[in-house]
Amino acid sequence: MHWTDDGIILSARPHGESSVILELLTAAHGRHLGMVRGGRSRTRRPTLQPGNLVRAEWRARIDDHLGNYEVEGLTLRAAALMESRASIFGLAWLSALARLLPERDPHPAVFETLGLVLDHLSEPDIGPALVVRFELAMLAEMGFGLDLSSCAATGRLDDLIYVSPKSSRAVSAEAGAPYAARLLPLPSFLIGSGGNVTADTRDVLAGFALTGHFLDRNIYEPRGVAVPDARAAYVACVGMETRSGQRATGD
Repeated sequence: MHWTDDGIILSARPHGESSVILELLTAAHGRHLGMVRGGRSRTRRPTLQPGNLVRAEWRARIDDHLGNYEVEGLTLRAAALMESRASIFGLAWLSALARLLPERDPHPAVFETLGLVLDHLSEPDIGPALVVRFELAMLAEMGFGLDLSSCAATGRLDDLIYVSPKSSRAVSAEAGAPYAARLLPLPSFLIGSGGNVTADTRDVLAGFALTGHFLDRNIYEPRGVAVPDARAAYVACVGMETRSGQRATGD
């Protein structure tokens, strides 16, 4: 068995004295693991870091085997992502989200979206909003997408400011007014399918509260596990960075 594909590194775990088990989210072969012999060497270690985009050649005697990778670095983002605490936690959270996908099950749209988010993760003005959008995309990919296109009660396409925590559908201001205390706020940057990723801190945090409710209810709680701590750590960093106007560093 043999294929070549582009992949984003999700993790690289030591194996034996000199090798690593590389976990990639690939464009055409989904989340896929393989061994990189000699991957712990000083020359290869910078390439085999989470967040980096690589071209991977995978070989195995039969399809069910772990197989071996040969990799070539394409976009080495890891060093830049390690410069801030927010980016470190954000990368850990995004990798954990991608790890929810079944192994070897292709999800090309997730691969493309994850690459876009990682390219801008260290930018405090748009990175957090992109992470919220990625969470929405992952919910949809796993069969729990939110319908934010029209009001669940009236069918209106405008003035959508709430989401029903039960139906996962948008609700207009007028229809939701009597039940506002029981509804989730819908930040405006999540409405529509355009490229709007500009949002202030309050809207971004409202977005995280919205997606967090459905991630917990539909993904993590049924599995009997907690949402990874990296998410709460990232959201906390986002709030701190935006309030101070400065990037939190690892110093």
